[in-house]
Amino acid sequence: MEKKSLKGWLYLLPAILFLGFFMVYPLIDVFIYSFEESYNFASQTYSGMGSFNYSYVLRDPYFLQAVRNTFILVVITVPVSTGLSLLISVGLSSIKPLKELFQTVFFLPYVTNTLAVGLVFMILFKKTAYTDGFVNLIISWFDGNPIDFIDGPYAAKMFVLCLYTIWVVMPFKILILTSALASVNQTYYNAAKIDGTSRLRIFFRITLPMISPTLVYLIITGFIGAFKAYSDAVALFGTNLNAAEMNTIVGYVYDMLYGNSGGYPSYASAAAIILFAIVLTITCINLLVSRKHVHYFS
Repeated sequence: MEKKSLKGWLYLLPAILFLGFFMVYPLIDVFIYSFEESYNFASQTYSGMGSFNYSYVLRDPYFLQAVRNTFILVVITVPVSTGLSLLISVGLSSIKPLKELFQTVFFLPYVTNTLAVGLVFMILFKKTAYTDGFVNLIISWFDGNPIDFIDGPYAAKMFVLCLYTIWVVMPFKILILTSALASVNQTYYNAAKIDGTSRLRIFFRITLPMISPTLVYLIITGFIGAFKAYSDAVALFGTNLNAAEMNTIVGYVYDMLYGNSGGYPSYASAAAIILFAIVLTITCINLLVSRKHVHYFS
């Protein structure tokens, strides 16, 4: 038994070394940086150890704005994208003709470059000197006033960002859910049809419990991905996200790390640790809740 255990650890050793060097060590290093006050990147010196970096970040209006934007993005995009993906996946699973074609069409945004999709959204929503954008053209058909979705009100910009994020993440969720639905044992459906069970009851009593592990996986990874959002906002509003009031927590970390005067790695590290704590807390809550509501079948 000891030889088998040793052999197993030897197989795991490359992965353990890789994860330790590229994940565990940087996390510890960032945690130490977050307590080093007035850290100078050029001279590798600091004035002392303490919690000043955390207090500064938590009082910084730019960070508070980034937290607000990130939480709004998470609360809206994760449930909406998961729900829509589930509906589309159920629809795809119930059709036979051209099923593969529709699956390919829905998956295309996932393999398309993020910035390219952002340019398309800018064409649809951005007002210019020559045009109000395609969306405003549709709004004008219903006698509505044009809205500047890119440089206008905060609510309009957040609407575009949420819509863009949902559009980008849905293809992956559709692919995973379609595969999960295809793996459900048809015997359960056949038995339910013999008993005259309605489609709605079949969906809630058979389909959802059978794919609940996949749904939990998508929800947890969706939360993590939404909290790490940055490129989506850059694709729509440019690199100066603070001026646009559309920065995210990851964007704030990037700005602090590569800002003026060589950046502020201590502040960036403190913000990164706060983000890590938020994501870890929400992930643990999701895992605890899923224990009561997720059905695992062997």
